[in-house]
Amino acid sequence: MHIIVVGLNHRTAPVEVRERFTFAERDLPLALKQLKQTASIMECVIVATCNRTEIYAVVDRHHICGHYIRSFMEKWFNLSRGQFTNHLYMYEDDQAIEHLMRVACGLDSMVIGETQILGQVRSAFLLAQQHKTTGSLFNMLFKQAVTLAKRAHSETMISETAVSVSYAAVELGKRIFGKFTNKTVMIVGAGKMSELTVKHLYANGADRVIVVNRTYGRAVELADKFNGIPCSMEEALRRLPEVDIILSSTGSSGYVLMRNQVAEAMKRRKSRPLFMIDIAVPRDLDPAIASLPDVYLYDIDDLEGIVESNMVQRRQEAAKIEQMITAEIEAFRQWYKTLGVVPLIRSLQTKAAVVHEETMESLLNKLPELDERERKVIHKLTKSIVNQLLQDPIQRIKEMAGDKHSGEAMDLFVKLFALEETLEKTAQAERLAEEEAAAVLKLQAQGKLAEPMAARIAVVTP
Repeated sequence: MHIIVVGLNHRTAPVEVRERFTFAERDLPLALKQLKQTASIMECVIVATCNRTEIYAVVDRHHICGHYIRSFMEKWFNLSRGQFTNHLYMYEDDQAIEHLMRVACGLDSMVIGETQILGQVRSAFLLAQQHKTTGSLFNMLFKQAVTLAKRAHSETMISETAVSVSYAAVELGKRIFGKFTNKTVMIVGAGKMSELTVKHLYANGADRVIVVNRTYGRAVELADKFNGIPCSMEEALRRLPEVDIILSSTGSSGYVLMRNQVAEAMKRRKSRPLFMIDIAVPRDLDPAIASLPDVYLYDIDDLEGIVESNMVQRRQEAAKIEQMITAEIEAFRQWYKTLGVVPLIRSLQTKAAVVHEETMESLLNKLPELDERERKVIHKLTKSIVNQLLQDPIQRIKEMAGDKHSGEAMDLFVKLFALEETLEKTAQAERLAEEEAAAVLKLQAQGKLAEPMAARIAVVTP
């Protein structure tokens, strides 16, 4: 079996291409079902966000399955292959595993270390699991990737530093105010960056927004977004004493606020701090304002310097996560190698348990005078002997599962312990259980199975 991922993201496809490959949330169950029915695909998960659409699959033939997945995309999105093939990437086995872990940890995101993708990967896996398109490989791999991502964010500082101008402005404000609860924000100008920064301030507790613009209609339009107050430039000067944060981004060729104007307003503020962010080029705020007591003035260079510094820190933290990913890939690889010996180990344990129970029954028949306590002691000690005898063979076959001659070793293991019959019985029991589970699900879907019975069966169905 092989693990592959086929997809496109913000690096390989522009937004006009990505938007044509979005799955509506309500359509994902059907998409998973159709994908699972595609030839050679044994397990599948679809991770679909605004910046990526990725199909993860466990397949029996990786080269031809890439073709099958592209055919599925062609039909589902009703697009010819030539329109999107150049934007696709495909990773196999270890590279696919590494890619999933980097995605979950936020290392493959537009903003390195962002945490939203972790929830999106987890939700994609849980949906696939709910609709029974995952099996033992993806149940292990996706849980491992999600757990790793949680560790990455808790054990490193990758998501603790601002990496955009708007976030940097908010982080600077936190150093001054601690929190923005009951703070008043004044926007001077109505540019996109100003609006985005105010959104972040608003989300962090700033609950009163005053919008200043030369065009009063534009001020009204933006103020409505924040349940704010529109006002003219003249009125803005009168309102300065009541403002805690000023964010300025106009197209003015000269200063919008001068030092003397702010100094006059500060006299009526009773030493309350004033946080000023000038993200205009050329600057809107007189640099001399920074010399006033209790005034904190930052321009676009200050913010971008913080962003770049924080990006360097995030890259350093990302390097630590890359090492964690390498270790997790090796752990998954070792787990995968032992999959083939699980039925052998289970069969050996089953056979040993049968021999033990039969021996105990014979012993107790020959020694009927034993009381209950003596029977329990003998049962416990003899079972311990059996388990100790099995311990070394089981450990050795696990170790040999990673060797290049693992197939020969497992064949020899079966012959040495005469497990052929036990393996066959175990396989038959598993097939019967799967058939019964499928029949139950079918009856349940048709409404022919009572709910309590369906619930009991669902609990024991793998």
